[in-house]
Amino acid sequence: MKLELKFLKTIDRYIIKKFIGTYAFAILLILSISVMFDFNEKVDNFIRNNAPTHAIIFDYYFNFIPYFANLFSPLFVFIAVIFFTSRLADHSEIIAMLSGGISFERLMRPYMLSATLIAGLTFLLNSFVIPPANSIRNDFHDKYVRPIKTTYSNNIQLEVEPGIIAYFDRFDSDMSTGYRFSLERFENKELKSRMTAQQIVWDSAYHWTVKNYMIRNFVGMKEEIISGEQIDTTLTIIPSDFMISRFDFEQMTTPQLKTYINRQKQRGIGNIQSFEIEYHKRYAMTFAAFILTVIGASISSRKVKGGMGLHIGIGMLLSFSYILFMQVSSSFAISGLTSPFIAVWMPNFVYILIAAYLYLKAPR
Repeated sequence: MKLELKFLKTIDRYIIKKFIGTYAFAILLILSISVMFDFNEKVDNFIRNNAPTHAIIFDYYFNFIPYFANLFSPLFVFIAVIFFTSRLADHSEIIAMLSGGISFERLMRPYMLSATLIAGLTFLLNSFVIPPANSIRNDFHDKYVRPIKTTYSNNIQLEVEPGIIAYFDRFDSDMSTGYRFSLERFENKELKSRMTAQQIVWDSAYHWTVKNYMIRNFVGMKEEIISGEQIDTTLTIIPSDFMISRFDFEQMTTPQLKTYINRQKQRGIGNIQSFEIEYHKRYAMTFAAFILTVIGASISSRKVKGGMGLHIGIGMLLSFSYILFMQVSSSFAISGLTSPFIAVWMPNFVYILIAAYLYLKAPR
């Protein structure tokens, strides 16, 4: 019994070593190619804008590598499982294990342990390491490649506090100035006061300066009008609440992303689908490591006439179809056809069924 347990533990270490080693090699290979192509594409911008070598290496590529490693992680989990399991099957090692009394369920344990390690690392990178790294990388991109930040926005409307609605016709973040501003206060759905101004300038924290303003207070059937050139006021909003860039969600940790989404929903801001998609995707892509591991092991554990080439071909087809499905379903949420949660998790729900079917059909 002790010898059998020792033998099983040796198999666990053997499979985990193969899994993690193949995965790491595949990631390093694609990262080397990605860095080479990215540098070749941007080298003219680096030279033109006098980007320092230190900044290129440590501010850009040092933060570029974890971003792309995590981006390709689900794909290469799948490819790693397909590749090394196909080799085991091709060399009849899977047959030997099953013939030796090891069930397929038991054989899957080291696979799932490896997937757990990768999934945990993926979530930590996605949630806490990559967002601040993206902030540094995007700042470098703005300075030495081309700007990607949003500098102005139009037709902004949001709820500052319950019953208080603010509107900006236009806001320029470079000048920290809003134009054709209005602030309305409601009580029981009845308008009680309305401020309009030609300009409103953000100072710091919640401090704003209103210029060329007019305030209309409604008291019963009477109306009081107050006007002036300039007045300081406190509004519990800051420009980042409504100056939304499509890259902003990349720079938020998962707790920050959740807080931001809840705050924007409370204020009635509707263009946050990208933030909700990113939030749910961080969990969905982590869970995908388990689904793709089961699919890959179930497909490639059977020795077939086509050998490793057939397994890799099927694996590539399924992995790319998963990624394509994820992109297409995410667009449904952006267009408003479905909720971000359903859009992001839909591929996982479908591929769980595929994984379950293939797992039941796997060799026993």
